Amino acid sequence: MARKPTRAAAKKKQPAAVETSESIEEQTRLFLKSGNKIDFIQSGVSGQPTMAVNKQIKLGNKQKAG
Repeated sequence: MARKPTRAAAKKKQPAAVETSESIEEQTRLFLKSGNKIDFIQSGVSGQPTMAVNKQIKLGNKQKAG
């Protein structure tokens, strides 16, 4: 009678995601050659939309006249 495996088979590791400076340079060159441009972003500026909600808190039950 064959023995049951006690563990799942090990998964193969994915190849390392390593870029060389030459490959990055080549990709950048092709990007620019295709008519695209690189934008300069000031330090401290984020391209991500803010997830915070602007909440205005009202204190008291004052009603506006009008």
